[in-house]
Amino acid sequence: MPIKTYSGPPVTILVRVPKQAKQCNNLRRRVNRSRFVRAPLAAQQVLAAAAPVAPLPALRKIPGSLSEIDNGKILGFGADLAADHPGFGDEPYKRRRVSIAELARDHQVGSPIPCIEYTAEEVQTWGTVLQELTQLYPQHACQEYLRNFSLFNFKESEVPQLEDMSRILKDTTGWQIRPVAGLLHPRDFLNGLAFSTFHSTQYVRHHSKPMYTPEPDVCHELLGHVPMLADPSYCDLVQNIGVASLGADEKQIWHLTKLYWFTVEFGVVREGDQVKGFGAGVLSSYGELQHMASGMPKLVDFDPFAAQPKMSYKDGYQKQYFVLNSFKEGAKQLLDYCLSITDPDVVTQHLQNLNRSKSSS
Repeated sequence: MPIKTYSGPPVTILVRVPKQAKQCNNLRRRVNRSRFVRAPLAAQQVLAAAAPVAPLPALRKIPGSLSEIDNGKILGFGADLAADHPGFGDEPYKRRRVSIAELARDHQVGSPIPCIEYTAEEVQTWGTVLQELTQLYPQHACQEYLRNFSLFNFKESEVPQLEDMSRILKDTTGWQIRPVAGLLHPRDFLNGLAFSTFHSTQYVRHHSKPMYTPEPDVCHELLGHVPMLADPSYCDLVQNIGVASLGADEKQIWHLTKLYWFTVEFGVVREGDQVKGFGAGVLSSYGELQHMASGMPKLVDFDPFAAQPKMSYKDGYQKQYFVLNSFKEGAKQLLDYCLSITDPDVVTQHLQNLNRSKSSS
């Protein structure tokens, strides 16, 4: 969405100086960053005097390319499994995860994603998950998901390779997949979304509980996330969260992480008088899909500016879902939030550079 700027002769703008120090600093920061507004010395002195105890933070370096985003800050992977993880006591399983994770850590941006030779046990686990979930999709998944599902030709007898899935996304929406060793640090993961890139794991959940995983695995990534990333309006929604993260401070990153959680992971969308699942945490969980459609959980209109509740995935199914009227409207809501915390020039420049990159590839 283009940002409109004034191109006429210089004008004088009168601004009421806020009483709160934080608001003064926010105003001063926006004035100092702007290429189009120049405050005279007297005005700068008034703003500085109104907020003498709140110095401006140092500007955060914004990544200029995907290569500048670290995919090695993992919050947990490999053999570091919690005691309540289904694979905690399975040493061969943990060694297998380590070997797959190392391939992801060694991957270079721009090179093909390593092919994984999945074991018969892993293929069986994938097949069980696919078989169970496809029974529920026609009734509970959103129309965008159902429309895109056939693009990927999922088969119970074969765990898809990320490289093949990434190529399909490239051809449909321009998005791509980058392998990651485990649960990536929130800032790095969200930054990747700004570059139309989804960081995905490649290992398979433990075979003892095929319908449950306490963390993202390739079943969750491929069945939950990938089909939705073939829809342009949905991609705009996800990317706006990523763009907002580029210059965000730690508090804003935490808020954006929650926005991601309650939309991309557990969001639902209205279709007529019903709600349908589009979040990956819903679409990749047999029980969550049924729970979402049961009428028991609370439905709340999505508002990115509102304080978000606690995220939870170990306390059973979600007690409430945030509802979008459409993906286009949700993308607009998130763009408005993005522009409220990010310099509009940064947003415009980033999206222009990204569009040029997609056009040339």
